[in-house]
Amino acid sequence: MASENPLLTASPLPYGLPDYGAIEPGHYLPAFEEAFAQHRREIDAITRVRSMPTFENTMTPLESSGELLGTIARTFYTVSSADATEQIQEVEEALAPLMAAHHDAIQLDAQLFWRVKTLHDRLDELPLDAEQRYLVQRHFREMAHAGAGLDDAAKVRLTQINQRLSTLTTTFEKNLLADTNELAVVFDDAVELDGLTEGEISAAAQAATDRGLDGSFVVTLTLFTGHPYLSSLTDRESRRRILEASRSRGRRQNENDNGAVLREIATLRAERAQLLGYDSHAHYVTSDETAGSPDAVHSLLRRLAVPAARNAGREREALQAIIDADGETFALEAHDWAFYTEKVRRAEYDLDTSALRPWFEAERVLQQGVFHAATMLYGITFTERRDLAAYHPDARVFEVHNEDGSALGLFVLDLYTRDTKRGGAWMNSIVLQSRLRGTSPVVVNNLNVSKPAPGRPTLLTLDEVTTLFHEFGHALHGLFATVTYPHFAGTNVFRDFVEFPSQVNEMWIYWPEVLASYAVHVDTGEPLPADVIEKLTASETFNQGFATSEYLAASWIDQAWHSLSPEQAAAATDVVAFEQAALADIGLDIDVVPPRYSSTYFAHIFSGGYSAGYYSYIWSEVLDADTVEWFRENDGLTRSNGDRFRERLLGVGGSKDPLEAYRDFRGRDATIEPLLERRGLSD
Repeated sequence: MASENPLLTASPLPYGLPDYGAIEPGHYLPAFEEAFAQHRREIDAITRVRSMPTFENTMTPLESSGELLGTIARTFYTVSSADATEQIQEVEEALAPLMAAHHDAIQLDAQLFWRVKTLHDRLDELPLDAEQRYLVQRHFREMAHAGAGLDDAAKVRLTQINQRLSTLTTTFEKNLLADTNELAVVFDDAVELDGLTEGEISAAAQAATDRGLDGSFVVTLTLFTGHPYLSSLTDRESRRRILEASRSRGRRQNENDNGAVLREIATLRAERAQLLGYDSHAHYVTSDETAGSPDAVHSLLRRLAVPAARNAGREREALQAIIDADGETFALEAHDWAFYTEKVRRAEYDLDTSALRPWFEAERVLQQGVFHAATMLYGITFTERRDLAAYHPDARVFEVHNEDGSALGLFVLDLYTRDTKRGGAWMNSIVLQSRLRGTSPVVVNNLNVSKPAPGRPTLLTLDEVTTLFHEFGHALHGLFATVTYPHFAGTNVFRDFVEFPSQVNEMWIYWPEVLASYAVHVDTGEPLPADVIEKLTASETFNQGFATSEYLAASWIDQAWHSLSPEQAAAATDVVAFEQAALADIGLDIDVVPPRYSSTYFAHIFSGGYSAGYYSYIWSEVLDADTVEWFRENDGLTRSNGDRFRERLLGVGGSKDPLEAYRDFRGRDATIEPLLERRGLSD
């Protein structure tokens, strides 16, 4: 009954923020079942129309349909990623095949596809504006890409594959979360954590207390292979234990083992690609991205891999020289890299990034850094709404207004790590902006910062500062996109373009007016010294051989899995050997530089939306680096520059071809030279 289920009635809260306080886990599945049925009725109403398809009797009601389902889905998946209690995980497991089946029922509907195809075939005859025209093109392309043109037998098999994949990807995520929690490293003595700050040790003690291990210290694992503490821990054995735990996730041959899971995922994706007429899953994915083909992706990755590996080799020699100079007799290993990198950084640049944390107090970075830059560039302002509760007590809600005082939307920040939150950092939307539906955006940023003991300040690493700016770039994209049709709302753009706005937003971290505003010592109030700022700028290409190599290695592993035939994927029973062969192929089999993600904990590609698309970060960075050059050439952090970037890129959402939007902003296509220069890869 709608009266008994808060998910089946409109939220009473501003901007349609879900009333999470009234929602219980048991409400979700009944609400989804009703939403599936309602969406199906809405689609049936379109296909029952006897007259020939028009934009008004097909596309407009299609865009209006599924609103209830979308609202419930965004409400649920926000929670399932950020606060996945056991009850929520049970709902997600039950929901996965139901959601896949429903999606297929809509995307593969023959009558609906006929109506969309008819409009697409007559596109030049129809009096449509640019957004409407692009809407027809995208719906036709996406339905055809999903398999709407297949015969009935092929559709049956396709649906089976999609439902099984939905279950497997959910299992992969569940296994990873469980193994990450189980493998958190327990230390019995604070001496083993020598080198960490008082705040970091406090956070480890608090994590132990939360697990009932009073008196011990727990270091929780990050999603990526490395860990921020590896650069500071003086105890080599402590470093080894942390990295070994991280790299063993999902491959311990226990109930959380992801080897067989990911192999079946790769096999089914390969079969699906062949069913749809593509040579591989990588061909299938890239055919509907700006890259266009795996060949274009491989060409870029191989071009970058050679100088990246060369630079990593030089960096390795420098690190070994430091070890030798210290009188040590061991050879550099992967768990030593970050620690000795900081020693080299101090030697070459007189810079200790681990000592900078007191200047990066989280609240000040947020208010006087992230928000301040957005206000300077776009004129928007932020007011915390303590009267509005999100899905978890740690999640804070801010109302965002334009410069003229008009309401823009809500921004939710969930900063801290917890056992029920998946690893990494991300942005997602809870409510999509749409003129057709009369809705404004509600967007979320999630990070995984260690929470200090009560009363202690949250001090960020430089990497965490970067992540906060990065994810807020996604949030700005979600807030600024102003479209009529929800299909184009927010970050609904090509996957290999979506990282572009977030990467651009990182540029303001070192911008003088922004840095001076937020980089203030938490105890003394002193600004970050000018000479330190100069050293940070001078060292921007430092360790880029490692950073680029670990990223490219993960990107190549992604491409390797998703370039296989079904038979090849099924035969790849040794995950470690498969990765080693793939990395040798591109020249990135560097024992001391492990991939940023290995297969068994590579959530981006086996449970997220980046399968055959992890290359997107470096692909988007070509545009990002070129855009940073434009800002520098045009006086940087100004309102006029912000307005141009907002209007011509962020504001169009997915309603325009992204490369066309980029040309409109930049006046030309992007060039790769700024990226090569930034990463120290120029000849």
